[in-house]
Amino acid sequence: MARLWICLMLLCGALPAQAQEEVVAGLSQNSVALTVNFVGSDILIFGGVRRDGAIPDGPLDVIVTVEGPPQAATIWRKARRAGIWMNTESQDVRAAPSFYAVASTAPLADILSPEADLDYRISTRLAIFEARSGGDVTDPAAFTEALIRIRQNEGLYQEGQSAVALERDTLFTTRITLPKNIVEGSYAARIFLLRDGAVVDEHETFIEVRKAVLERWLYTLAYDQPALYGLLSLFVAVVFGWGASAVFRLMRS
Repeated sequence: MARLWICLMLLCGALPAQAQEEVVAGLSQNSVALTVNFVGSDILIFGGVRRDGAIPDGPLDVIVTVEGPPQAATIWRKARRAGIWMNTESQDVRAAPSFYAVASTAPLADILSPEADLDYRISTRLAIFEARSGGDVTDPAAFTEALIRIRQNEGLYQEGQSAVALERDTLFTTRITLPKNIVEGSYAARIFLLRDGAVVDEHETFIEVRKAVLERWLYTLAYDQPALYGLLSLFVAVVFGWGASAVFRLMRS
């Protein structure tokens, strides 16, 4: 019996250990400048899987999310009362991402377990934190779905199913488009490795979205000193108007 236990222990020691998998990722750019003529920007997210052993059995999947700064929001439901459309019910959202994009190697329902989604809040629905303002809301989930639809139509919420390209279970790439109507702030890019619906590793990096120097100065001036901003706008309009008239006089002479 003792010899049998020794043989089993030696056999277990000879078996290869389960390979640990780790995300190594990068971005095509870590900062985006919001200028007057900003029309959007494409962010290439790429990387690989680092292992300390052989590739484990079973399919590997990758999910990439990019999340903008959270914002509070109020969603209203309209109803017709006495022939007039008016707001009747509202739902407060404590924090909803101003921008949210999800890209994956396959549809989320096929590769992400509900438990992992609840733990990491990956899907768009779980990325929104609700806060009911009263007990008279009959269907709070419908308000959240309405918020998602509105922001999807604005290009602020994106779900690019099967948008992550995975080569040889090691190298992955995807592209996320930041639209022109994004807000300023830090955007969190998260990369998840999954096997059998469970997250085996997570990597997070950030994209800084900031207004350019001139745009930042004008924005601050408009909100902090609106009177001075109005006078400056009037002065610029007068100068450009006078300059345009002077050019036309020269062209006619």
